[in-house]
Amino acid sequence: MSRQLTDYLCIHINSSMENKEIRILVVDDEEDILEILRYNLRKEGYQVRLALDGEHALELAKDFSPHLIILDVMMPDMDGIEVCKRLREDQQFSQTIIAFLTARNEAFTQISALDSGGDDFIAKPIKPNVFKSRVNALLRRLQSHSISDMKPTDQFGDLTIDYDQYSVSVKGRDAGLAKKEFELLALLISKPGKVYKRAEILSKVWGNDVIVGDRTIDVHVRKLREKIGEKYIVTMKGVGYKFDF
Repeated sequence: MSRQLTDYLCIHINSSMENKEIRILVVDDEEDILEILRYNLRKEGYQVRLALDGEHALELAKDFSPHLIILDVMMPDMDGIEVCKRLREDQQFSQTIIAFLTARNEAFTQISALDSGGDDFIAKPIKPNVFKSRVNALLRRLQSHSISDMKPTDQFGDLTIDYDQYSVSVKGRDAGLAKKEFELLALLISKPGKVYKRAEILSKVWGNDVIVGDRTIDVHVRKLREKIGEKYIVTMKGVGYKFDF
């Protein structure tokens, strides 16, 4: 089981998936920013759609089914955090990568964005080469799985883990985990009782290409505990986390 989950957690783009097959939705209320981003993404060969507001983004996402959504935080009427929350409520977007586009670096904004289901941030002002590098790093999170010999489900106490569906149920009810929440739980479950240090969690779940802070882990652990119960994930103060049941 440990080897299988290690295979499962290897994060990279399927070699058969070309840029022209990857769909990216960009949402921002500034048309000039949208055009700059579309130009740079299309140069890389990606399929790109644009939305100027949150309502249009939600409608477009349903039809376009993007692999990556780049979402501005500060927008009128419906901000990016609310858009992200609504997307994550829909099973169609449970595996979609969502990156917030923001010039705001306050911890409160970042925590709120992660709480809403976001995966990462891309900073304004946009520098084309840095932007393309960040997008490439985010897309490396798309996974190809070695699951042909994996058990499709596993049971730990009241938890049932379905590796094919990326889902966890508690006493038969779907816990509604986001992709990163599932990957974090799967890592901890791979060796029950083992204490995973923060650096190891960041490396195996988020990868070395993406820069996130320790607070990212704390937010995801808190959301996991809200969804599956407090008892399964144990904090080892100053070290990291372990799975227990």
